[in-house]
This record gives sequence, structure tokens and C-alpha cells, in this order.
Amino acid sequence: MLVFAHRGASSHAPENTLLAMEKALEQQADGIEMDVQQIGNELVIFHDRILSRNSNGTGLVKEHNLKALQALDLGEGQSIPTLWQVLNLVNGQCLLNLEIKDVTDVSLVICNIERAVSELAFNYTDFFISSFDHHFLAKFKALAPHIRIAALTASKPLKYAEFAEQLGAYSVNVDMCCLDENFVQDAKQRGLKIMVYTVDEAKELLKLKEWQVDGVFSNSPANALLVLRG
Repeated sequence: MLVFAHRGASSHAPENTLLAMEKALEQQADGIEMDVQQIGNELVIFHDRILSRNSNGTGLVKEHNLKALQALDLGEGQSIPTLWQVLNLVNGQCLLNLEIKDVTDVSLVICNIERAVSELAFNYTDFFISSFDHHFLAKFKALAPHIRIAALTASKPLKYAEFAEQLGAYSVNVDMCCLDENFVQDAKQRGLKIMVYTVDEAKELLKLKEWQVDGVFSNSPANALLVLRG
């Protein structure tokens, strides 16, 4: 089972920051999950629509320009990084799950990945593009069929993972609160990988291992790896 650092190793550093990414690499996570938003012609890594929860800023993220966003304090000397800054830091050392939060220009994501493969130590198979916006995923898949997509859900659809299969997704990424063994079996019968967020409790990790889930997203990858692999 793959272990992805959720927003970096977010139990050990401010989420979605370069420090959180460094901690994830130190903890030997199989992959890192991060949240992507568009500001003008740049992609930044930040989860919320609103700045106040984990920065000293106020208002909506999209109301600010890149310079103003990067001047904010996220704690421990950290600021909001661009996607390219994270790509440079990771440089092919692990898998990356880019969760699309607020991006209108699909080509910006594709261009960043193409550049990472060309200039850094990444392969296309190192990337997963996930989103709750299935329209975005459909557009992305049409433009870049060689890059894996992962369809997110925080619900238990009547036909389980059918929506992900229709999108041509590599995996279906499911909220732990909505998961049962039938969902896992349905995804596997459709030829999909199934990954689960956000899982930190040892009992839940071991249950998912028993169900043969393919990956989990954890705030503390070191702890998850210890539970799963001893």
C-alpha cells in the first residue's frame, strides 16, 4: 500500500509548505499530496479558498496577487510556494498527487508537468491529477491522456466507482468516512486503483491493508509506514 503525505507531512510542519514537503521526503513517503490553485498565470500550493485558517492573511486567495500571497506567514518561517518551487524541491524523489482546487487553465498544469519531465528527474508516471471537479478531470484527460487522473469523492455513489471508470481514471480517491469493503471491491472489479483519505489511525490503516486498498493519504507518513510495514 502506497503512503502519500497529506499536504506534505502536515502533522510535522505547516501544511502545503516547502517544509512540509521536506519532512515528507525525510519520512520516506511514497508520494506527496498537495493542493493547487491558480493565481493569474501561476499555480500555487494552498488548500482553502480563504486565507485566515493557516496564514496571517484575510479574504479569498483569488483576491490577491502572487507577490502578496508569498509575503504571508504560514508559520515556522514558511510562505505559500508555487507548484514549480515544489517540483524543484522534490525533483523526482517520490510520486506527486496534485489535487486541483481552483484552476481554470488546464494547460497550466500540463505545462508544469511537461517542464518537470523535461528539466527535472520526473517521469509522467510520477504524477496523479486528482479533483472533485470531474469536468476538469475530463478536460485534462482529453488534452493529456498520458498523465494519470484520480477521481475524488466524499460520498458513496449508488454505483460506487462507476463515475471514475467513465472518466478513464487510474484511481478513485475516497473519503475514509464514505468507504466500505463493497466500494473497494467495486473499484477493483472495474480495474481501478483505490486510495483513501485522510487516514492516521492505526486500526483504520490495518483495516484498509486487509481490504487491499492501494494507497492512503496520511498527515504523518512516518507513523503510517510504521503501522503498515513495521
